[in-house]
Amino acid sequence: MLPARKRQKCNWVLNALLGIGICTLLAALAYQIPWVHQRASWRLEAAVNYIRLIIHPIGTVPIPDETLPALVSSEIVPTPTATIQPTSTPSTPEPTPTVTPSPPTSVTLSPPVFDKSKDIQDWNNCGPATLTLYLRFYGWQGDQFTISDVVKPLRADKNVNIDELQYFVLTQAGWLGAEFRVGGTFPLLKEFIAAGFPIMIEESFLIGEEYWPNDDHWTGHYLLLTGYDDANGTFISQDAFKGPNSLKSYRDLDKDWEAFNRVYMIVFPTQQVDTIKAILGSDWDKEVNRQHAQNVAQASTVSNPDDAFAWFNLGTNLAYFDKYSEAAQAYDQSFKIGLPQRMLRYQFGPFIVDFKLDRNDDLLSLTKYALNLTPNSEEILLWRGWALYRNGDREEALKAINDALAAHPGYSDALYALDYINKNP
Repeated sequence: MLPARKRQKCNWVLNALLGIGICTLLAALAYQIPWVHQRASWRLEAAVNYIRLIIHPIGTVPIPDETLPALVSSEIVPTPTATIQPTSTPSTPEPTPTVTPSPPTSVTLSPPVFDKSKDIQDWNNCGPATLTLYLRFYGWQGDQFTISDVVKPLRADKNVNIDELQYFVLTQAGWLGAEFRVGGTFPLLKEFIAAGFPIMIEESFLIGEEYWPNDDHWTGHYLLLTGYDDANGTFISQDAFKGPNSLKSYRDLDKDWEAFNRVYMIVFPTQQVDTIKAILGSDWDKEVNRQHAQNVAQASTVSNPDDAFAWFNLGTNLAYFDKYSEAAQAYDQSFKIGLPQRMLRYQFGPFIVDFKLDRNDDLLSLTKYALNLTPNSEEILLWRGWALYRNGDREEALKAINDALAAHPGYSDALYALDYINKNP
């Protein structure tokens, strides 16, 4: 029989273990309550992710091993805009061009109702939350989860592409049209706002939290612009993170917008499509628009050769025209200068270019780096799968593709890859 002191110690240990077990069980049960799960799940994932990245640290974006000769931007011969034909031929004669008056120096549109109790973005949800505000401007009655249930069925999905947001508008709000273009300018933004149309952009953003050791805090973000004031040099934005009627200086917006090729999306009542065409002018044609964006990026690499975003944008625009070797050279230059850690969470041009040029080792290296930071990115998993398949590792390729489908159920590019690999063992 144990002495009294040892019995007391054993009882204390057993009671402590029992208490821990009960607390764990209660916490697990509480975690199943929807509102608790909603608030706690991202914190739990963030904590697990932080520990994982202590073990597997995030370094700098890797420079490709198969680096091509340095690209001299001035040697790129632009495709003459005049040689690009319109996507359709109008059946009626074009009207005589008129001189468009300059937009006023200050415009403020009536912003959509912003309910902070439900419109502040949920975790990883700035795209759907911002689009909610945009659609509400036209009387739509849904919320951010109405959109995210369609474009990102899993809450942990950390990126929504602008074409996915356009898809939602075109398929779920049939009385509205939606177009996105790249290479936007301040005069264009102002002209849309002055004509009564808010406009949505994607930009970079510095977050306050640190999600891993040596986090550079850089991330992507969407904004809805509803006004501007030349006197103060500011745009008025509806910001799903900061709140309604946030001010953004011209200088900050120009710097942050560049990282995403100055992409913008315009949503409009379908009966006003002619007004949208008139404002866009030649940029209504997507080929012409992309050429304009390429020329802007190219000029930026000449005026500021150390601008990594300018080189990255040049690569993206060259890839659009299937100029993969030149695109790879531009991307390589951006990697050498240095890119933010999360860049490849949002933009996937380097993966496509490496695949097209059969730079498989570089594709494996880039996707490994990007997946360490964003393990559930369906796009990165997809290109990882293609790289593994090309490397002869069919089983791992299928695993990566299936992981892409688990991250985004119904992902069409992953379904195609799965079908192709199964038919071509």
